[in-house]
Order: sequence, then C-alpha cells, then structure tokens
Amino acid sequence: MTDETMALRRMLEKGSDATFLREMIGFAAQRLMELEVGEVTGAAHGERSPDRLVQRNGYRDRDWQTRVGTVELRIPKLRRGSYFPAFLELRRTAEKALTAVI
Repeated sequence: MTDETMALRRMLEKGSDATFLREMIGFAAQRLMELEVGEVTGAAHGERSPDRLVQRNGYRDRDWQTRVGTVELRIPKLRRGSYFPAFLELRRTAEKALTAVI
C-alpha cells in the first residue's frame, strides 16, 4: 500500500470522526488549490514548461473555519499577480463553497 493509504488507516484507527473529516477537507482543499494554480501558471508544481506564464513563490498559511473545526491551509503564492482559492469566496459559507467547487 502507499504511504498515504497507510497514514489514512492510522488516522482512522487513532482519531475521532471530526479529526478525520478535518484532514479530508484539508487534503481536498490542497489538491484543488494545486490544480487551480497549475491552470493559472501554465504548469504543475515542479514542472518545467515553455508555456509557463508565471512562477510560484512559496506559500502563505491561513486558517479556514469549518463546522468540523479549523483547517490549516497553505495557499500558494505567485511571483506576479495573486491567487485566491475559488472555494474561499467572500460571503459564502465554507461548506457551500467547497461543495460548489467539487
């Protein structure tokens, strides 16, 4: 089995349902952000491409309040311009926004 699968099994055995849900929401949010930033930059993380439009420039941390608790997000930064995740739109509840994106 993969390392991710083993880590998921360990988490299920040790943690509560809320912890599991928080981790799953965090994982899904990170994957969505990586896909969105890949579209904005023209290349995936670490990929070399002549079609690249902009470079990444690290991450910024942000806490995201959900009904299952606080999810810690690492939002990618860009060298030029800015990126803000679509599922964190202003004036929308977090769950509605994430559901709309998925």
